[in-house]
Order: sequence, then structure tokens, then C-alpha cells
Amino acid sequence: MNEEKVLELYGLDPDTKYRQQIRELLQQEIENQEAVDHEYLKTLCIMLFCIGNVEDTVLIWQAKRKNQDTGSYIDVQLLCGAGYEKTVTYLEQKDGDQVREQLNYLRQCEPYDFVDFSKEEWVSYYKQYYEEP
Repeated sequence: MNEEKVLELYGLDPDTKYRQQIRELLQQEIENQEAVDHEYLKTLCIMLFCIGNVEDTVLIWQAKRKNQDTGSYIDVQLLCGAGYEKTVTYLEQKDGDQVREQLNYLRQCEPYDFVDFSKEEWVSYYKQYYEEP
């Protein structure tokens, strides 16, 4: 599958009923070591960001950490579809090295990437990027 097909199926700002399907597609793409087109991976992350379920932050983090290219390709803001504070609070309540790494990363980015953070503005930006009305 590619980003055009997934956008056609679900739309950039999908209904929450598609969340599990999008999560599964993202997990498959994270595990696909042959994938070189990161636009599809990013599109799936944007869809989960739009849905805004705080639990998806960990999966989006895995996508961001897949390799060096995805690390810079996937915007840090995509980790906070539920909001910065809610995401940090959620991560503080979880255990594990990956979670601590993500939490530290978000805290380091806060003064630069989350000043006046607005999910609505980011969704609007992505809709313009994908030329959705």
C-alpha cells in the first residue's frame, strides 16, 4: 500500500473506527526493513495524530526511531496528538527504556517545538500539504 491508497481509504483525518487498522498498517511498515519511501510511514503517523489517542504516541515513536531518515522525517509534534501535557503525563506513568527515551526527547524539544503548540494548526498544515479541503 502507499499514501495515496491509504488516504483514499481513510482520509487524512480519519474516523476513530479505523484506528486499529491504521495502527496495524503502521506496525507493518515499521517492521518492513525494505521500505525506503517514508512518505507512507509519515502519512500513517499523521492519521494517528489526527485521531489523537494518547496510547498511539509509543507506536509513532517507534516509527520515528525506525532509522535515521525517519527520525528527521517524522515531526516531533506527531507524538502529541492528544496534546503535549497529556502525552507527557501518560508516558510518566509507563515503564521501560523506550518510554524514558521518548519522555526525555519530548522534554528536550518542549522549549523549541511545543511553544504555542496547536494540534489544529498542525492538522491544517498537513491538510494543505496533502491538498485536502
